[in-house]
Amino acid sequence: MSFPQLLTPEEKLADAKKLLSLPRIVVVCGSTRFMTEMNEADLRETKAGKIVVKPGCDMKSPHELWSDPVEAEALKVRLDDLHRAKIRLADEVLVVNVRPSSPARGARGHLPSGPALCIDGSLSPLRVKSE
Repeated sequence: MSFPQLLTPEEKLADAKKLLSLPRIVVVCGSTRFMTEMNEADLRETKAGKIVVKPGCDMKSPHELWSDPVEAEALKVRLDDLHRAKIRLADEVLVVNVRPSSPARGARGHLPSGPALCIDGSLSPLRVKSE
């Protein structure tokens, strides 16, 4: 007797997105030093009909929410976890990399660990889509 194969959480999420007829979700990654470029990528991807998620805090710019160094370090850990969740939710990862000689250092740790496909031939920006 064969048993039905259970869906992985990722497969369940993909099925739910299809059932809800959601547009593709793209997450913008990269150093927050390049928030201007990330905002531009957000505009272009939104215009193309995609749901865009990206870092919401630029901790390199002064702000009262991260003025205390101890609180700032704890916030950074939470924001990194949140960004990884955004990546798991996304259909595509768009890495904003102003220096095309190498992928953004900070983004490497966030990219999907499974097979990924570069769907844009350039390194700046690098577009990765989960297969």
